[in-house]
Amino acid sequence: MPAPLLARKGRHLQRYENQLRLVAGCIPYKIIGKPDNQSGDLINGVEVLMISSPGRHDFVFPKGGWETDETVCEAACREALEEAGVRGIIDEIELGNWVFRSKSSQGSCSQEGGCRGHIFALEVTEELDYWPEQKMHGRKWVALEEAYALCRYDWMREALNLFRIYLFSKPVPPVSGLYEPPKFRISTSAERAIASC
Repeated sequence: MPAPLLARKGRHLQRYENQLRLVAGCIPYKIIGKPDNQSGDLINGVEVLMISSPGRHDFVFPKGGWETDETVCEAACREALEEAGVRGIIDEIELGNWVFRSKSSQGSCSQEGGCRGHIFALEVTEELDYWPEQKMHGRKWVALEEAYALCRYDWMREALNLFRIYLFSKPVPPVSGLYEPPKFRISTSAERAIASC
């Protein structure tokens, strides 16, 4: 039997920059099948994974301290594993980063408790039955629209907006059996105007 996975504890390796605690996290997602429409609307074919916190009814995405012995992407993947029990393929281009206050210092006016969170997209390839912080965090797969309503923080909604843009920028895999002439190209009216000069 493999050794149980354990979550990291403590902040002795925690990274800081300009008095801000550096945090890494991700929006775990999966493509749930063919989209319902013929336009290739990927948005309706995607679910994101959110986690709960003790004593709360809203949800967040997995995130936590970025430590000195790991890259920011390694930290985001570790947090997804510890808090949500998932592994996957992370896109190393971050969706964005946000400055926010930690939950323990939300009501404080001091500079302490400030965080800079770096958020990435993580395509889930494995969902574990047991994970290190399972007793503290439940998990829930939801459609993107539901995720907006469940998000605890506005900055996470902004991350979801950037995640939607990310999905639209993903290359669409070719469909086997369809022929496309090698020099076929659709040009814009602006390109045609420039070409005619």
